[in-house]
Amino acid sequence: MVSTAMNAGGQQPVKKDFHSADPAWAEALTEQPVPIPPGITFTVSARGKPPGIPSLKFLSEEYQRIPTAQIESVFGFVEPTTLYGGRPFVMPELSPQDVVTLHDCCIGLRLPLSNHQVTREEYEQNRPFLKKYHIRGNSVIVNRDELAGWIRQDFPSYEIEATVIKEIDTLEKIEKALALYDTLVLPMRVNLDRELLAAIPDKRRITLFANAGCALNCPAKICYGSVSKANKMTGDIAQCSVGLKARDLYGMLNFYLEPLVAMGFKRFKMLRMRSHGLTGY
Repeated sequence: MVSTAMNAGGQQPVKKDFHSADPAWAEALTEQPVPIPPGITFTVSARGKPPGIPSLKFLSEEYQRIPTAQIESVFGFVEPTTLYGGRPFVMPELSPQDVVTLHDCCIGLRLPLSNHQVTREEYEQNRPFLKKYHIRGNSVIVNRDELAGWIRQDFPSYEIEATVIKEIDTLEKIEKALALYDTLVLPMRVNLDRELLAAIPDKRRITLFANAGCALNCPAKICYGSVSKANKMTGDIAQCSVGLKARDLYGMLNFYLEPLVAMGFKRFKMLRMRSHGLTGY
């Protein structure tokens, strides 16, 4: 989550050529659009969606290269809840009509309930919220294992996905998480670890990033914890480490999908590019 804050050297962040970062990056990534293989599905971001734009119009404009039939779900904020994580809640991104329209097109709603801290009392307070969207085809993105267990017991129609925030980046972590979650989102950098990807036994339950932004090489992901605090609506402010710890920024990059599909992966997550072009959300 890159802001417009100064970097550690006191300068505005500047996009650099990613080809100089790592030889593996040049083989796996490109700044250009990549072919969309048939037979795969995407969960796509509604982050920053203007409230006045209907959901299908938004999808056709923002993700025009992805056939609508291959969009499995859309993730973003609906009404306020303190369970949100990942990005600061400012306002709803998907209206009630958006949600209905998406369901009419067999596109699910994916709720980003990835806050770092969730108490049982807070969960009970959010039962009406969870019940409202408890429809088969909808899913929740979760960070806390306890929350995943509570939702599994009380709202079994939700698909429960482990958030990328959990940093599931080894085979041992993957196998442990698959015992609790229906699907997992792996960190962007794992796309570069072809040995690990090949060793994953149940690839149909793995979601890989189709594109990458600042999280690919962020050295200090303080944003997620601070966002969790900010989304409790108690006055905390979300923070980004760009102004605290130096790193190179390469803008939004696309992974070549065909090699990943050839390995057996069918689920992908697509971010939107932010207006400054340095990262996505």
